[in-house]
Amino acid sequence: MPEHLSIPTPASPASGAARPRVAVVGASGYAGGETLRLLAGHPGLEVVTVTAHSSAGRRLSEVAPHLDLGGDLVLQETTVETLRGHDVVVLALPHGQSGAISAALRAEDPEVLVLDLGADHRLESAEDWADYYGSEHSGTWTYGMPELPLAEGPAQRELLAASREIAVPGCNATAVTLALAPLIRAGLLDATALGAVLPVGYSGAGRSPRQHLLFSEAHGGASPYGVGGTHRHIPEILQNLRRAAGADETRRLTFTPVLVPMSRGILAVCTAPVDPGTTSTDLLDALASDFAGEHFVTVLEEGQVPATAQVLGANTVRISAAVDRRSGQATMISALDNLVKGTAGAAVQSLNLALGLPETTGLTRTALAP
Repeated sequence: MPEHLSIPTPASPASGAARPRVAVVGASGYAGGETLRLLAGHPGLEVVTVTAHSSAGRRLSEVAPHLDLGGDLVLQETTVETLRGHDVVVLALPHGQSGAISAALRAEDPEVLVLDLGADHRLESAEDWADYYGSEHSGTWTYGMPELPLAEGPAQRELLAASREIAVPGCNATAVTLALAPLIRAGLLDATALGAVLPVGYSGAGRSPRQHLLFSEAHGGASPYGVGGTHRHIPEILQNLRRAAGADETRRLTFTPVLVPMSRGILAVCTAPVDPGTTSTDLLDALASDFAGEHFVTVLEEGQVPATAQVLGANTVRISAAVDRRSGQATMISALDNLVKGTAGAAVQSLNLALGLPETTGLTRTALAP
């Protein structure tokens, strides 16, 4: 096991030492609420402030009765004034809403650690941002995927260790990136013909009441969205693949998420052509090489495939790979919980690194079953 995961039990603050004070913005949503669930069991941090928009003024127990932070906090309005004086601020806001408030916070206190669970600071290209989001780019922050293999420079987790601005990845982007990046790095896939279809749980669509999210509309059916190259995680995934394997090769991705009637989970089914003679063992060896010692990534043995039920509630991703010798196509499948490893777990993992805590603190590999 590598050095960054060598501490078997989470470290607690020294006796009498004050724990870093945390504010969670957007605490009444699914991503914010899941962040609070994980932080409730974190021995090194103290959640002291929660904010919301339409739920402001209500007690947390009213909107999220499953959470126990040791006290029933009142949801406050999201303002810079409310967020001053914290050591860590987690922004769980829709895209386009994090840029202004994070800039104001960082201008006042350069030492505050801000994590953006939204998309505002993920992309390096202002042109890509304008193309997919249609607004002004807010800048690029350190990407919160510690396991991302890089073609050059320090490891991604080393970049996180010195950061005070962290862009938490998109959940779909995490599932596809971790399944594909090592294989493209190894030259085992035709990266000009990548495909990904992702059954996704409805929590990935957020908590706002909309017609297509009603039980009667969703139950018993599957609904694709972001079809035809329009999904906003596409430039993020391609950016990750460039960083992992270098920028020289042209890469194209057909990406289609599909809402299916489950609350949580993503099953990313990725495909790509391979050269004749490439075997399933070749793919699995490349995945195992890049993810050797990674605490939260499991590469399955040949013949095994992951399922979303195996990762619910856990900060883990499980990956399989196989080659169809008749079609010349490889299939890579990854499973993760979109709210944990796909969002809140990645945030906690990254803030642990930024604060110098053991990376695994407050996180588990054990899933819920049934």
